[in-house]
Amino acid sequence: MIVHLCCSVDAGYFLKRLKEEFPNEKIIGYFYDPNIHPYSEFKLRSLDTKRICERLGIEYVEGEYDYLTWYQKTKGLENEKEKGVRCSVCFDLSLENAAEFAKKINDNKVTTSLLMSPMKSHEQLEIIGKVVKRKYGVEFIKVDYRKKGGTQAQQEFAKENQLYRQDYCGCLYGIWQQKSNQEIIDELISPFPFQILPSSIEEKLEFYENRLKLEENNVKYKIVKEKFLNYRLLKSTLKKKNNTISHYTLFYSYLNRPQRVKIDFIKDNIAYANRAEVIFIDLKKLKEILNKNFENVKELFKKPLRIEEEIKIRKYLTKNEYSLSPIIILDKFEDIRYDIEIDAKIYPDTKEILIKF
Repeated sequence: MIVHLCCSVDAGYFLKRLKEEFPNEKIIGYFYDPNIHPYSEFKLRSLDTKRICERLGIEYVEGEYDYLTWYQKTKGLENEKEKGVRCSVCFDLSLENAAEFAKKINDNKVTTSLLMSPMKSHEQLEIIGKVVKRKYGVEFIKVDYRKKGGTQAQQEFAKENQLYRQDYCGCLYGIWQQKSNQEIIDELISPFPFQILPSSIEEKLEFYENRLKLEENNVKYKIVKEKFLNYRLLKSTLKKKNNTISHYTLFYSYLNRPQRVKIDFIKDNIAYANRAEVIFIDLKKLKEILNKNFENVKELFKKPLRIEEEIKIRKYLTKNEYSLSPIIILDKFEDIRYDIEIDAKIYPDTKEILIKF
C-alpha cells in the first residue's frame, strides 16, 4: 500500500493505525508535497516525516519537489479558502502522483495521511480517490481514524514523539490567509544576505537535523520553547551626496526614521556619529573582533556573518548585545555626511531549544 504523506503529525498516528488494521500489507510512505512553500519547509517536513516512518519500520520515499507544476495548476485560485477548489486541485495532484508511483512499483492500493488532518475534507478526498481509482486502476483506501478519540490520540502520539508542528497548511496562498494578522510573515522573507535567521525555517531545519544527531548517539533530550526578541532587516540604504555606499548593517540595528549624520570622532577604528547613536566600524576592526578577514564589504554578502557573530560585535561595541544602535560596517570612513535609512522590524517571537539530559 502506498501512503501519501503530508507531514509527520498527520502521518505518525495514521501510519500506526494502518499497520494495526492492515498487518499483511507492505506499507510505503510517499512524501509528495510540491505545494509546500518554501523549499526549506518542504525539506523540514520531509525530514521529520522520514524520522517517524523509520521509528515505525516503514519504508520512506521522498517525491519530487515539482513546485512549478503545482503553481501552474492552482493559477487563478489564489483567493480560495481552506477546503475550497484550490485544495481539491492540490489533493488531485498529490494523489495522482501517488497512484503513478504505485503503478510504477506494481502496487495497487493508495491512501493519504491527509485523511487524518482535521483541516482537510474527507468528502473532497473521497471524490478524488474515486477518480484516481478509475484513471489508474488502483484502490483508494478510505479510513477515518479521526473518530472515537482519534484526533486526541493523534495529538498525544505527536507529543510523545516530539514531532515538528508546523503552524500553516503549507502552500504560499495558505500562508497569506492564515498569517495575515502577523506583522512579519517569516516564510515569505528570503534570508538576506543568505543567513540562517533566528526562528526562520532554515534555523528550524538545522535544529531538527541536530535532533537526529542526538538520537543517533542515544542522547536523551526534550524540546521546549522560549520567548525572545526577534529582528528582521527589510531594507538598509547608506548614501553620500545621493550616491549609494556599500555597507553591511548588523542585526538589531534600528532607526525609526531616515537620518543624516556625520562622524563626530573616531577611536580604535570605531567611528561615532553625531546623532541617532549610529556607530561605524571598518574591516580592520571587524577582523580584530572576529579574527575574520574580508577584502571589502561586498565580500561580506558572499560570505555573510552568522547572527551570533553579529551580536558578538554589537556586545563588543556597546557592552549590550540587545542595544538597538545602528552599527554599520564600511570599507573606510570618510569625513562627510551620510544619509541613512533602515527599515527593520523588532518583535516578540518564540523558538525551540533542546534540553539534553
